[in-house]
Amino acid sequence: MTVLKPGITYVHEHIPIDRSEVIEDEDALLDSQQLVIQELKELYKKGVRNIVEATCRGIGRNIAYAQKVATETGINIVQATGWYQSAFLPIEVYQLSVTQLAEMMIKDITIGIKNTDIKAGVIGEIATTKNRWTEQEEKVFNAAVIASKETHTPIMTHTSIGTLGHEQVEFFQKKHANLSKIIIGHVDLTGNPNYVLEMLKTGINVEIDTIGKNNYMSDAKRVDIIKAAQDAGFTDQIVMSMDITRKSHLKANGGIGYAYLLDSFIPELKAGGVTEGFINKMLVENPQRIFGGDWND
Repeated sequence: MTVLKPGITYVHEHIPIDRSEVIEDEDALLDSQQLVIQELKELYKKGVRNIVEATCRGIGRNIAYAQKVATETGINIVQATGWYQSAFLPIEVYQLSVTQLAEMMIKDITIGIKNTDIKAGVIGEIATTKNRWTEQEEKVFNAAVIASKETHTPIMTHTSIGTLGHEQVEFFQKKHANLSKIIIGHVDLTGNPNYVLEMLKTGINVEIDTIGKNNYMSDAKRVDIIKAAQDAGFTDQIVMSMDITRKSHLKANGGIGYAYLLDSFIPELKAGGVTEGFINKMLVENPQRIFGGDWND
């Protein structure tokens, strides 16, 4: 069974998230609930029915907060389990074994998160540091594979500024994970179509998920990567999102807002030669496949 409703899916977003203590920036505490609700109501009108919440343990996952947003907007919010990159890891990742970490994730998926009946529908965003894969991060990746195989739950990753994407793919290959149910995140930040195509050749999925963050990478580069994937025939393996993480990203605060993907980026894709069919796959069909029930393993 899929955890998604029919309709458009944003595959990598944050409803609340708190990275503020670690990076010493209050803007990185996204706690503007009413502003998020306002924006998501507009997304609902545009056909968005699902948001995969990438906020996991240690970075401000808040089930009650997110469920209020879901209730007031009508958008299905898919909760996550797992741990982020080393700078944000809580003490249990250092103290517990890989098996114990996997058991914690399995409990989130099969029983519920924090004594609620809300179950996690994705493992992620599990992360590597920029150009570096720490021992603790590898521990989380190992636990994630165990939990994914046990529960048939997709895995979603974070690559820091697009680095170590190939290494993440190689890790999952060595662990005989189901690549068709794994999404490598932030690959658009490589700015390199060929780098991304090499990943897609393995059968893994990728996210173009920092759309609108032109201070990191221009949207024109994102269009180039998507067009190259279309030309190479990899239209079944790409999903899209924006990775909203800051108060300043919200429209009311002068940011581009969650609707930028649909209102601004999709027209740019069409102008760049990306077909309506491929756009529909990225927004609707590919998320439904990844989060659906057919695992073939």
